[in-house]
Amino acid sequence: MMKKLRVTVDGKVYEVTVEMLDEGIESGALPVVAPVASHVASAPVMAPVTAPAPARPAAVAGAIKSPLAGKVMSVDVKPGQDVNEGQRVVTLEAMKMNTYIYAPKTGRISAVQVNPGDAVEEDAVLMVIA
Repeated sequence: MMKKLRVTVDGKVYEVTVEMLDEGIESGALPVVAPVASHVASAPVMAPVTAPAPARPAAVAGAIKSPLAGKVMSVDVKPGQDVNEGQRVVTLEAMKMNTYIYAPKTGRISAVQVNPGDAVEEDAVLMVIA
């Protein structure tokens, strides 16, 4: 069975004719594709469609967020604890390097959202300071 396909490689569009050598695609076998002819098509090249950006987490007043994706190595404060601006509150590891997260203001930790060993994404809320 012969099929004519349009293939895009590195932004260039090619029209190729392929012969389907095995009709056993339903069994999970992949078809063997042999180009018979290829040339740059006169059809316009379409720009790739980009997925919409993921929704940002809702803003939480006093939230201390992760500046990067990584693994929580230590949580250095507890809920209810008073902290000073600049005090280390969390240690993250990313790419074999530690990143220290400091309290952005003086206040009381009202909630801790992570535990040591947790994986966090960039902008994840680590804790809340009131």
